[in-house]
Amino acid sequence: MNRRSGWGVAARTVLFVLCSAVLLAVASRWIKGTLQMACASATATLLLTVLFVRWEGVELSDAGVKLVRGSFGRFAISFLVGLSLPLLRAGLVMMGTGLRYERVQGFTLAQMLLSLATYLALASREELAFRGYPLQMLDREFGAWTAQIAIAGLFAGEHALGGWTWWQALFGSGLGALLFGAAALRTRGLAVPIGLHAAWNFGDAMLGGKGTPGLLKPVVDANAIERVGTAQWAIYVVVMVVATGAIWFWPRGEKTVEN
Repeated sequence: MNRRSGWGVAARTVLFVLCSAVLLAVASRWIKGTLQMACASATATLLLTVLFVRWEGVELSDAGVKLVRGSFGRFAISFLVGLSLPLLRAGLVMMGTGLRYERVQGFTLAQMLLSLATYLALASREELAFRGYPLQMLDREFGAWTAQIAIAGLFAGEHALGGWTWWQALFGSGLGALLFGAAALRTRGLAVPIGLHAAWNFGDAMLGGKGTPGLLKPVVDANAIERVGTAQWAIYVVVMVVATGAIWFWPRGEKTVEN
C-alpha cells in the first residue's frame, strides 16, 4: 500500500490515537498522582509522535510540534482568552438563572498551582494525541472539515470510554475539539490549543465545575437546579461555537508544501 495513500494516512492516524489511549491507560494504572500520570502520558505521547512522523516521512513541524519565536507569547495570550470563556459562561448563567458563587474556605495557593500544572499537563497530552499528528495529517490529506469531524469524533469517543455519557462526550468534548482543532489548524502549532484547553479546564475547575470545589463553588437553589443545568449547557454551546468561529480570524500559519 502506498504510504501516502488516503486510506494509509487515515489508518495511521487512528492507530496513533489508539496507541496514545493505551499509553494513557497504562500511565493511569501504574502511576499514582494525577499530575505525575499526566506528565508521563504527555511525554509518552510526544515520543509516540516522533515515531509516527518518521513513519509518515514528515517533520515534527508538520505535526504542529515545534517551538518557535512567539510560541510562549501565543500560549500566554491564548491562555488568557481561554480563561475568559468559563468566566463568561458563568456570568451569563448567573444573570439568567440566579446562580451564585461562594468562596471556598481553606482552598490554598498551593492547591491552585497544583491544579494549574495538572490541567496544563493533561491539555498537552490531549493536544499531542489529537490536534498534533492526527489532525495535521488528516488535514493535509483530506482537508480541514473532514479532519475536524474525524478528530472530534475520536476525541469524544475517548471521553465516552473514560466514563462520560455519549451526550456529554459529543456536546462537551466534541465542541471543545472543534475549537482546539480550529486553533491548531489556523496556527499550525499546538501552543494556542494547549493554552485554550488548559485555561478552559483550569477556569472551570476554579469555579467548581469539575465535581469538586475549587477557588469558588456554585450555589443553586433547589428549585432552580434543572434550569441552571440547562442554561449551563446552552450557554456552553454558544460560547464554544462563537469562539470557534472567531478563531478563523487568526492569521493562518503557512502550510507545508510537499515536493
